[in-house]
Amino acid sequence: MSQSHVLQQHIEQLKEIRSILHSLKNMAFMEIHKLTKYRQAQRLVVQHIETVAADFLRFYPGLPDLEAKHPNVIIVVGSERGFCGNFNESLIAPLLSLSADIVIAVGHRLCSRLHNSEIPFIELMGANSSDEISHILENLSNVLSKLQEQHPVFGLSVLFHRDVHIETSLQSLLPPFNDDSFQHTTYKVEPLLNLEPPQFLLELVEHYILSSLQDILYTSLTNENNQRLQHLDNAVRHLDETTEKIHKKSQIFRQEEITEEIEVILLNVDNQYN
Repeated sequence: MSQSHVLQQHIEQLKEIRSILHSLKNMAFMEIHKLTKYRQAQRLVVQHIETVAADFLRFYPGLPDLEAKHPNVIIVVGSERGFCGNFNESLIAPLLSLSADIVIAVGHRLCSRLHNSEIPFIELMGANSSDEISHILENLSNVLSKLQEQHPVFGLSVLFHRDVHIETSLQSLLPPFNDDSFQHTTYKVEPLLNLEPPQFLLELVEHYILSSLQDILYTSLTNENNQRLQHLDNAVRHLDETTEKIHKKSQIFRQEEITEEIEVILLNVDNQYN
């Protein structure tokens, strides 16, 4: 088989790979579009709960401080799929610097990397798409419920990618409503409750944790797909450049082969007349 033919086969293989990567790019782009709308709606839900909490805490005693003896639980939200650069690796270094008693890792790709570390963790599957977020949230809720049976009170934080620039963020969920903004509200009318204040606060905290976790899962998956889109775009560009180089090289080989064929023909003609 001639060298130019071998290179042409290689070019066809690269074109097939490019087609697959381009399809993955389109899927990531469409997923980002869906997640952006979901995130906006979920953020409004969380903000509404925070507004209600600020109103409530303005007139009723605040939450007790968490004692040091209670375990510190950290949820780390990584990716289930690949093609997203160092999305998962960039979570491990911050996690190592945190004093976590219990780690819950979300995402197969993240868990596979944590297995190479000395960090003990509870492994959960991650979301491939926005349609799976509710299932992941249910799994997280079940794990937290089991932890609560063992530790009635514990601290809870989530380590995840808050923005597309691969910067990680640690968000505290338990104890809840501990931001300074809750101490500077202007509500003047005491809220009318249908439940006893402790029961109301308990249910409000439960809604807040689940809603915040859903918001975080949407945010993380959005940034994962943004990173995937960038990673795949670079891969496609590199493939295009490689294909162009191979194509030029194939043309050179083909010209050399044509020249050799012409020389053989001319040589045969000369032999016939000699």
